[in-house]
Amino acid sequence: MTMVTPQPLDQEDEEMLVPHTELLEGPQPVQGPIALDGTPPIEAPQPMEVVGQAEVASTAENQAVEEQPQASRFTWVIENFSRQTNKKLYSDVFVVGAYKWRVLIFPKGNNVDHLSMYLDVADSSSLPYGWSRYAQFSLAVVNQIHNKFTIKKDTQHQFHARESDWGFTSFMALSDLYDPGRGFLMNDTCIIEADVAVRKVTDYWTYDSKKETGYVGLKNQGATCYMNSLLQTLYHIPYFRKAVYHMPTTENDMPSGSIPLALQSLFYKLQYNETSVATKELTKSFGWDTYDSFMQHDVQELNRVLCEKLEDKMKGTVVEGTIQKLFEGHHMNYIECINVDFKSTRKESFYDLQLDVKGCRDVYASFDKYVEVERLEGDNKYHAEEYGLQDAKKGVLFIDFPPVLQLQLKRFEYDFTRDTMVKINDRYEFPLELDLDRENGKYLSPDADKSVRNLYTLHSVLVHSGGVHGGHYYAFIRPTLSDQWFKFDDERVTKEDMKRALEEQYGGEEELPQTNPGYNNAPFKFTKYSNAYMLVYIRESDKEKIICDVDEKDIAEHLRIRLKKEQEEKEDKRRYKAQAHLYTIIKVVARDADLSEQIGKDIFFDLVDHDKVHSFRIQKQMPFNLFKDEVAKEFGVPVQFQRFWIWAKRQNHTYRPNRPLTLQEETQSVGQLREVSNKNHNAELKLFLEIEIGPDLRPLPPPDKTKEDILLFFKLYDPEKEELRYVGRFFVKSAGKPTEIISRLNETAGFSPDEEIELYEEIKFEPCVMCERLDKRTSFRSSQIEDGDIICFQKLPQAQAEEKYRYPDVPSFLEYVKNRQIVHFRSLDRPKEDDFRLELSKLHTYDDVVERVARQLELDDPSKIRLTPHNCYSQQPKPHPIKYRVAEHLLDMLVHYNQVSDILYYEVLDIPLPELQCLKTLKVAFHHATKEEPVVHNIRLPKQSTVGDVLNEIKTKVELSHPNAELRLLEVFYHKIYKIFPLTEKIENINDQYWTLRAEEIPEEEKNLGPQDRLIHVYHFTKEAALNQMQVQNFGEPFFLIIRENETLEDVKVRIQRKLEVPDDEFSKWKFAFLSLGRPEYLQDSDVVSSRFQRRDVYGAWEQYLGLEHSDTTPKRPFTANQNRHTYEKPVKIYN
Repeated sequence: MTMVTPQPLDQEDEEMLVPHTELLEGPQPVQGPIALDGTPPIEAPQPMEVVGQAEVASTAENQAVEEQPQASRFTWVIENFSRQTNKKLYSDVFVVGAYKWRVLIFPKGNNVDHLSMYLDVADSSSLPYGWSRYAQFSLAVVNQIHNKFTIKKDTQHQFHARESDWGFTSFMALSDLYDPGRGFLMNDTCIIEADVAVRKVTDYWTYDSKKETGYVGLKNQGATCYMNSLLQTLYHIPYFRKAVYHMPTTENDMPSGSIPLALQSLFYKLQYNETSVATKELTKSFGWDTYDSFMQHDVQELNRVLCEKLEDKMKGTVVEGTIQKLFEGHHMNYIECINVDFKSTRKESFYDLQLDVKGCRDVYASFDKYVEVERLEGDNKYHAEEYGLQDAKKGVLFIDFPPVLQLQLKRFEYDFTRDTMVKINDRYEFPLELDLDRENGKYLSPDADKSVRNLYTLHSVLVHSGGVHGGHYYAFIRPTLSDQWFKFDDERVTKEDMKRALEEQYGGEEELPQTNPGYNNAPFKFTKYSNAYMLVYIRESDKEKIICDVDEKDIAEHLRIRLKKEQEEKEDKRRYKAQAHLYTIIKVVARDADLSEQIGKDIFFDLVDHDKVHSFRIQKQMPFNLFKDEVAKEFGVPVQFQRFWIWAKRQNHTYRPNRPLTLQEETQSVGQLREVSNKNHNAELKLFLEIEIGPDLRPLPPPDKTKEDILLFFKLYDPEKEELRYVGRFFVKSAGKPTEIISRLNETAGFSPDEEIELYEEIKFEPCVMCERLDKRTSFRSSQIEDGDIICFQKLPQAQAEEKYRYPDVPSFLEYVKNRQIVHFRSLDRPKEDDFRLELSKLHTYDDVVERVARQLELDDPSKIRLTPHNCYSQQPKPHPIKYRVAEHLLDMLVHYNQVSDILYYEVLDIPLPELQCLKTLKVAFHHATKEEPVVHNIRLPKQSTVGDVLNEIKTKVELSHPNAELRLLEVFYHKIYKIFPLTEKIENINDQYWTLRAEEIPEEEKNLGPQDRLIHVYHFTKEAALNQMQVQNFGEPFFLIIRENETLEDVKVRIQRKLEVPDDEFSKWKFAFLSLGRPEYLQDSDVVSSRFQRRDVYGAWEQYLGLEHSDTTPKRPFTANQNRHTYEKPVKIYN
């Protein structure tokens, strides 16, 4: 039984499930595609399976959602549910928005122990190529006992051929579904509801942003939408744009190496281009490679880094200080004692402000929270210099705001209950006009200049759409502060109204009106995953100065000339491309000079690189005989002396002149001839022009050619010079023998007439070289020689030639050329710099390679060289070195997936690599009982050794507090102790690449624990803003501490202070907290500490610890024992 009724959704409070790495939760396809921004659709549903159809042309990237959706509810009543035997069930088809839909479920789960449920496009298999439709929907299993326990999940998706279903693989646990007491199955009947709201989409394949809006967008390099939205925002602050234009650059600068010039170029193109603008020059000027462009970063972080870089580049120029003038404000941090006359203040500058979203309804509420006064009292008293501990109030007030106010909204925070970052999609309002003088200047410090009116108008809204692990950025901007807003979404710019730019970016829930109000007038509700992330306001009193005119006179002349020339070249290319279907490219290999110039220099195999020969762009309708007139003009060869040959690609992948054109073919048009000669139907026609030159260097008519005549090409090899060069061509008779042409070849080569020579036929070079000796007494026909074949010859090698020459004959030389490889070697310690380069062979063995490297480094023992391969994608060394003699040949060391690198990294070891591979090397930081600074030791032992052996080895290297001191080995990661290694554990599998290994003496008091004593973890921590949210950040050296029964915090503090030797004035500022799963619970001096710690086993109890909260003043140590050999995590960096 099914019903279609438009009814309201019961919105579920819980977040969208995050997909598992193997069995993805949340709505997803089994093999969901990755978005263009390089991020998987986390916190969003997925398709059940990928349909094997052609890739869709019209996706969400090229479509925009229109406003008024059509919405309905479909109810599916499934009887005899537990007796269903089919793996999957489809509901009846229902129609919403003129589209056919159905619900798909897996009653026993889609390879998971959960009910799997999806919304499916019912007629996907019969829809035309390129179909696409967008829907917001929720799926629910109704609780038939009490509706409030109904399980409901909602999402949105762009459906197309490859993702024709979308939903939740793990919708609800099967154990809950089939439990008769839970209310989801009553009388073996299950009720499923689907609320679907369909929005029509607009196709943007033919959309012209410039024509429709007057603005152009920025192309996305892979995951650069976050950068694009920021660049558009900065560009549309004209004062900023003008300052960028006035940064000094010269005509000799290259945009890819100059941030100012690259940004000037980008802004110029945004101002004057007709189509979207690429950002590759700019990212290259940042020093980014392709890998950086596919890493999505934080807008706020990029904004700060870019502004700091520009501020630095503007120093000493006419625009110095522009960044500060536009974006810099100041606030005052103060602490004021309540009972004594003491106040501490500190002035700080800011370029942007981070505002809380969680718990705040709007921007004003966030500012109220920003300046909220904190009371310092009780255990949290303030230590005033001459007054000691005092009750005080602490807060922030603003001294001045900048003309351009950038507000970063904290949309991301750490959820302690789930131990993960989450995105805050709560409704958060922001006004079109922002008055920061409200309520008698409540946000301003007493020192603020009250004559400045801090009334701001909204300029731009940067939006993040998606979840915590990724998504998409775009911006709403009103460039002239008029009522007209524009949406800048990568390449596409559209006009938008104020409601779309403001209200629809508040977040929260979206209410969709019913299209059939006859049943129920309650609206549908869906969580909005797109919401404002950054706001830019411009002060009213400064807007005339900020929104100024910027025209060509602001742009340096050399830049205008350069960019106009680029535009003209681009337009020429566009016209050239538009007319390409009318033309054919004819590539003519003319005269022996074309071959002589290339063979032995650019190429060694075959005859010519066709990309480097003369080409003609000829209309397809032109008769070939008229084309010969063009050739006569270009080469000075009269038409009657021209004979053209067609090139042919042979089965062995070589490319040779095959046959002359017939007289009939020469009467055809160029286009007809291309189609006849070129099976691939590309735009090129390749011809060889045979020209005979007489003794007086004048052209002659081509000789008659019969079937018996074979045109051969000849190359001469000199083993002493290791040189191969082209020496000419001529016809031979197929019945003739090579002996008949030896004297002519000797003459061509400049040898004596009776010189003995060896002849070889160059047959092929892919996948391997094939060059065989030609029997001089066998006819050309018998040797299967034909038109276009290549004969290589050389003086007959002497008996001692192999000792005298590296490559004594043609085959060995061609083998060398085929496999030679220039390899750039870099020290592993300096992975960005080439140390030296060697010419090697891809067929060199492991021993050959390390011997050459050792020779270069003047090292006697090549076995002490260890090599590491290169990762072509990250442009970094791979994490694991090449094992001794595991790589058979050099090529094996260079191949990375389907690419061949030309980089290897080397290390010089202190012992031979084979010995080292039988040993295990561990970096162990030894913490002395009394000395503060730890010392790192490299412990090298046989792999079968134990932790006890490691500690015995350490004892021989360190100074102990007493001869009988016992040691232990700890695993430390991010300033927490995760493990105490048993003495008997084998070291072979211990990893020191990511964790710190720490050795320390076991204190005597720990050896005799009482029955009620607790040995607990103690860690230092501070609270820091990370990813727009305050988080607990551990630092310093963690340690163990014994807690006695009924011992209070006051007693424990005495022992901790004594152990750490912290001065009284500093220690008085410390706070103490019990932390479980990252949540601090602050302790009072009278609290019994042992009551918080119930377990004695500390080996796995790192999630519960006594936290010491204080500022991190520890110096950064020069060693990093817990670091991998190479670090891959990249914050936003601009390198140039």
